Amino acid sequence: MKRNTSKVILAVAILALASLSCGAFSSLLGDGSLLKDDFSSDTSGWGTGTDADSSVEYLDGGLKMVVFTKNYFVWSTPDTVDYENVHLEATVINNGTDPTTAFGIMCDQQAADNSFYYLAVTPGGEYAIAKAVTGETDLFLTNNDQWASSDLIAKDAASYRVGADCGKGTLTLYVDGQQIVSVSDISYTTGGVALFAWSGEEATTTDVTFDDFVMTALL
Repeated sequence: MKRNTSKVILAVAILALASLSCGAFSSLLGDGSLLKDDFSSDTSGWGTGTDADSSVEYLDGGLKMVVFTKNYFVWSTPDTVDYENVHLEATVINNGTDPTTAFGIMCDQQAADNSFYYLAVTPGGEYAIAKAVTGETDLFLTNNDQWASSDLIAKDAASYRVGADCGKGTLTLYVDGQQIVSVSDISYTTGGVALFAWSGEEATTTDVTFDDFVMTALL
């Protein structure tokens, strides 16, 4: 499965500023993180919206993504800041979603043309680290440009803790605290970050909720 449709849901600048007063930028709290959000406030800055293809909305203390269209890729950004050399984590709650659904973390998003890296996991136990370039077919940097399976990824789990290192020329994927795969690529070194959901080519249900997002500097 490769992406053929997508939609970006951008953070609104005024909401990103409002999140300063809501505690989303936890570096202000002195815990060392660059950005942190438990999605308890629907004004913490993540882009939201609903149409015929997908829905991204704050709901029940999480950021819920539902995709109605097959092989459709949707993501939400917390702000318009460019970051470099970061570690990101988020809990992904599996709301009974199809096993071919993919979800995960984006980084080094280039604002000018929406090129980026993404690190993806499926409830079926598959994974990929990929590079998206505008106007080109996405390149999977892992497993000879194919999806791969890992016994370290529990199948059809109720939730997953997905982590990513993005920086210093290396991309590393973690699931539930275990390293799954690591690759080297220096096409992008800085850019925006996002969370995403991606329906499978035969998916009937794509429904996940993100929670407890945190980003720290990569040492």
